[in-house]
Amino acid sequence: MNIIEQLNWRYATKSFDSEKSIPEKDIDVLTEAFNLTATSYGLQPIKLLIIKNKDLQSALVPFSYNQKQVGEASHLLVFCIESQIDTPFVSNYFDRVKAIRNTPDDILNPFKTFLIEDFKTKTQAEKEAWAAKQVYLAMGNLMTVCAMLKIDACPMEGFSPSDYDRLLELEALQLKSVLVMPIGYRAEDDFMAALDKVRRPIEESVIRR
Repeated sequence: MNIIEQLNWRYATKSFDSEKSIPEKDIDVLTEAFNLTATSYGLQPIKLLIIKNKDLQSALVPFSYNQKQVGEASHLLVFCIESQIDTPFVSNYFDRVKAIRNTPDDILNPFKTFLIEDFKTKTQAEKEAWAAKQVYLAMGNLMTVCAMLKIDACPMEGFSPSDYDRLLELEALQLKSVLVMPIGYRAEDDFMAALDKVRRPIEESVIRR
């Protein structure tokens, strides 16, 4: 499959076919792709909530500036950040490294100590801003994977995180919503599907030296 062809095929879908559902095997691919997304220091301060409940999706539409894709899509992906990024959180990462790679403590501890002390100096707002950047990496990754799987998607910043957090009870999970992305299959009458992409010429957006 030609990746450039697929990236030209994808667009921010404005209307989904609500009768079509993404096969579970493709959802499994997306979950693995999310988990394999690169994150700063490898800490993965992000989680993905996958919603397939149509009643819940419909309830979220008013908190998404009434963007109908949220209710129409096969699934709704809610990209979240961890609200507790502290010493135990960092230590858990290094425990995983040791368990998987059997890396000696004398190699791990200097970097572990550096990260623990570094995060201690950050405010909650700074830690959340750092974590949010990792969410954008994950969404970009999943947009490409969706294109390769011929799954339509619509990345969204336009929603009310506080209302999402309340309705989805994310505070109890120590999570905060950052981005949402309805995914599914485009409706036949979505006029946006036939429009040419509008992009700067490559020579204006890429510098070679």
